[in-house]
Formats: sequence, structure tokens, C-alpha cells
Amino acid sequence: MRVVDVLTLTGIHDCRVGVQIGSGQKQVRRYKKGVDKPRTKTFRFSQLNIHNMATITQTQTTATESAPLKLTLAYQEEIHEEYKYSAYLPVYDTETTFPPLKPFEFNDRGLVANKEKPNLLSKENAPALKVINLTPGIGTEIRGLQLSQLNDIQKDELALLIAERGVVVFRDQDFKDIGIEKQKEFGRYFGPLHIHPVGAHVKESQELHNIYLGSDNEYRNRRRGNRLTTTGYHSDVSYERQPPGITILTLLSVPPTGGDTAWESQTAAYARLSPPIQALLENLRAEHSGFPQAEGARRDGLFVRREPVKTEHPIVRVHPATGQKALFVNPGFTKRIVGLKDEESEALLKLLFHHITFGQDFQVRVKWEEGTVALWDNRVTSHTAISDYNVHVPQEGLRHGFRITTLAERPRGVNGLESRWDE
Repeated sequence: MRVVDVLTLTGIHDCRVGVQIGSGQKQVRRYKKGVDKPRTKTFRFSQLNIHNMATITQTQTTATESAPLKLTLAYQEEIHEEYKYSAYLPVYDTETTFPPLKPFEFNDRGLVANKEKPNLLSKENAPALKVINLTPGIGTEIRGLQLSQLNDIQKDELALLIAERGVVVFRDQDFKDIGIEKQKEFGRYFGPLHIHPVGAHVKESQELHNIYLGSDNEYRNRRRGNRLTTTGYHSDVSYERQPPGITILTLLSVPPTGGDTAWESQTAAYARLSPPIQALLENLRAEHSGFPQAEGARRDGLFVRREPVKTEHPIVRVHPATGQKALFVNPGFTKRIVGLKDEESEALLKLLFHHITFGQDFQVRVKWEEGTVALWDNRVTSHTAISDYNVHVPQEGLRHGFRITTLAERPRGVNGLESRWDE
């Protein structure tokens, strides 16, 4: 088992924080006709089936002069031989482990942005720029502006726009073709990159969390097989001590219809509550837990690369750049309200989860297109994938992409209420 140290680098770009992996990632060599590639000393190929999953996974071991890197493929190679983005297909590093995340100083990039956003939303800088609000309360769509070409001032204004609108959808982007290192560099501008503790990733980078649903891997749907709907609102890994701020989702392959993503505004959800309920929630914390996710992964034969944690976060969170209050609970990871009796906690969370899931007048549903990139703020939104197409019908295509998730501040609530946890 390999243990990787995570180094936190501060003092970069006005106290932006980056994360660096202590030992470099190693390139995976493609297996072909039983012949090892140059500089590859050993190669093992095996097959296994995880709990009757439709996917056949393959384990590749690539040995170099240092310790071998073992990857379990979560797809079938033979059906992707001509796929342009095969380098981004899902794999699992089955031996690298990471220590607990360490506290770090975080300054939101939106804090230094011009509130009018003259650099980001100016036709002088982008003559073809088109900006529309998808709904009154959440979601903005931008065309005619390339994420890959934004300067730092524009990125700062983008951070503020994402905080204000919850999710910003960019169309006709070249982002998926600029390469892994530039994709990570763009993400790091907004905060340290999170490595998912159990999820599949891109084989050359664990910071790129893989999003994949195809005929050769239905794991994401299989976990919901006993439910009436695939809808599952959540805020990315909200159990972390300093949970995510901005997430960047890029789809490399999209079905012609279906596979949308929906977001709901946690600021609007909070504002809709009656003043007595708002006052009650502002003094409470809720427990967010990563244990069920880790236990489920182990049960399904998957590797857990960082041990789970649970954290008590304020139920009402204040965004550092906008000062807006937002609910910070979600059906995916919030388990109980601290200090309440079981029945009280269950009843109140049931109310909030129903409010989040069915509040269609503060939700937005986005259809993916070729070249779409969505950026959202996990501090003020929850989201869900909508897996409503048949992966076994070739005409309905493949839904595949990657997510870059940036970590942010320790949540702070009303009157300075902070997150807490057991050391």
C-alpha cells in the first residue's frame, strides 16, 4: 500500500491555496496484444465482477523503476478503442492512500472582484458574448466566452457571479481539449483540489473525479435500483472539515437527450422559510457524514483511499463573498441535527429535504450540449444528476465527464457559529 503525503501551499496568488501530491503520478501504459510497452517491466491483466455489476473491470499493473501503480478499470476497453477521450475513462487506484485533510487558510476569490463584473461580462472583451439568466433566482448561461482564456481578474469576477447565481453554464467551450494539467491549473485558481475518497478518477490524475454511465458500467444507477427515481440532491462531499466551494463539471460525451443536471438554490430555500423557523435553524448544527459512503464502497469491493469523517456544520451558512444566508443541509450527506431528540431531528430534516427536493420554483434544470462546462458553488446550491436515458440503447449515447472540485473555508453561520468536529 502506498501512502501519499498531501502538501498545502499558501501564499500563492494572494493567499490562494493549492494542493500538491507528494509523489508524482505515473502514466498508465495501454495493454495491447500481450506486449509490454517500452520502459514497462511487468504487466498483469485480470478480470473480476463486483457484486454482479454489469461492468467487467480489469486490473492493470504498470511497474517502473519505483513502486508499481495498480489501476482497476471501470469500463471495457474493447468498446472504447476509437473513443477520443479514452484517456479520461474511469479507473481506480487500488493502493494509494491519503492522510486526513489538514486545515488551511482560504480567501474566496469573489472577495476582491468588482461587483459590476466589467471585465467578465463586457462585450468590449468578448464581442460575441451572450448572457442569459436561466431562471430568476438561479442559473446563468454564457456563450461567446472561453473559460480557458480568462485572465485572473475575470476569474475573480466569475467566482462572485457563481456565488450570486449558484450555477453558471458555459457553452461551446474548448475546456475538455486543453489537457489535464491546464484543467487542474484552472481549478486551483479557486482553491485546493479535492481528491474523492472513494470515487473513480481519471487514470493520470486523481483530482479529476470521473462521471460515467454507460452500458459497460451502471454502478451509479445500480446503487439506486430500489428507488422510484434517480434524483438525489447533494452538495459535494459536504462532510469534509472545509467542504467544497466551486465545482467544475465537464462532460466529454453527452446523450442526445436526457442526462440533465438540476440545481436548487439554498439561498432561496432559506429565504422561503418562515422567520421563526429561520431563527431556530440559525442556532443549530447538523452532522454531515462520509461513513455511509465509505462503508458502501467497501461493501461493493471498492477501495477507500481516505478514511471517512463526520463534521457538524451550521445549518444556515453565510457566504463569505456575498454575505447571503443559505441552508447547508442536503439529503445526500446530512444525517441528524445536533442537540435535538431523534424524532425532532428526523421531522425537521424531513421538512428541509422535502423543501429542497420539490421546490421547483427555485431550481434550474440544464441540458448538456457538446462543449458545455458547468460551474457551481456548493455553499449555496445542491444538485442532482438525472439518469433518465437507457444506456443499453446505442442511439441514446454515453454520459461521461469529469469533475474538478475545489475546497473552501470552514463554514461559518449566523453570529459566528462555526463547524466543529471531534479530533
